[in-house]
Amino acid sequence: MIYLDNGATSFPKPKGMMTAMEECIMKYCGNPGRSGHEMALMTGEAVYRARQAVAEVFGVKDGSRLIFTKNTTEALNMGIRGILRDGDHVITTSMEHNSVLRPLKWMEKRGISQSIVRADRDGSIHASDLEKCITSKTRMMIVTAASNVTGTRMPLEEIGRICRRHGVLFMVDGAQGAGSMDLDVEKHHIDLLAFPGHKGLLGPQGTGGLYVSPDLELEPLMQGGTGTESRSRLQPSELPDGFEAGTINAPAIIGLGYSAAYVNRIGAETIGNYEEALICRLEERLREIPGIRLYGPEPEKKTGITLFNLNGYEAEEITGLLSRHYGIAVRGGYHCAGLAHKTIGTWETGAVRASVGPYNTPSDMDCLADALRELAEAEEKGRK
Repeated sequence: MIYLDNGATSFPKPKGMMTAMEECIMKYCGNPGRSGHEMALMTGEAVYRARQAVAEVFGVKDGSRLIFTKNTTEALNMGIRGILRDGDHVITTSMEHNSVLRPLKWMEKRGISQSIVRADRDGSIHASDLEKCITSKTRMMIVTAASNVTGTRMPLEEIGRICRRHGVLFMVDGAQGAGSMDLDVEKHHIDLLAFPGHKGLLGPQGTGGLYVSPDLELEPLMQGGTGTESRSRLQPSELPDGFEAGTINAPAIIGLGYSAAYVNRIGAETIGNYEEALICRLEERLREIPGIRLYGPEPEKKTGITLFNLNGYEAEEITGLLSRHYGIAVRGGYHCAGLAHKTIGTWETGAVRASVGPYNTPSDMDCLADALRELAEAEEKGRK
């Protein structure tokens, strides 16, 4: 199988990640923070090292400000619902994932209003358009680092400066940027950063996290056991313990720590540049195929995503044909981001997304292009 669905989850994973997880499970997997015996202490130390490794990816100086979650969705909900209160106003964009738009819709019942800034046809957002929506009640601005539909990179540093100037919190959805683009919380003035462990960071599924800036107080999304202040019925508010209630997935977090360190050694921007080169090659080939329509900006303005449709085929049909007949994995449909598809003009059709990772090769790009050419030719013959 040629795997081109890294925008959903990365594959394959670094071999060392699996070794680290197996070693934990087989040799010392105690419950961190719950006991004082050697196995629990070893697990706690390994989780601490993993937290530091992930923090380094994002330029986070104090690893305790990084909360582990099971995915980006949980992290986004934790930040949105842990900060916003009745009367607050939020600004976001039409390119956001449902993991942002649905919590905000739910928060309308809690008295939270919102402004959704429409992107350009290629998914680009102008920071000045976001600034125009700021009111005296604006509490937060939420922007994706890069669209999961078109791959379009957003002007994070410029938006961050605007938020800082107006005293507005800046929250970034790093689902499609973590591990393949520069995401530095200080450089980009980020107050809250939600990210997945299982995509660009090359970690296992069921991992993610939320960075919370030092001067920000967050209300826990969930209450329960933390291993600290056990005699009190009140949930501790200290990070990270007060926000990781219950037993954490220590083996997966330790695996994520290995993968994050692996990404750090290579460099997120180095990985991003390699993926950009792959997308350049793919789109150059696709432009030569009659009936192919590409969406989004040029490769240098996006992450490793190509979005397209092929005349005569439904998006999901293309996905099935590529899988069954060519052994190529892509994703067709609406990618949990309906407003983004409305923005770029694929509301009625959806589209096919090919998303690359650091383990893909130029040959993979050629195989996809060759397969699509065959499908285009078959469609042309069928019409004659």
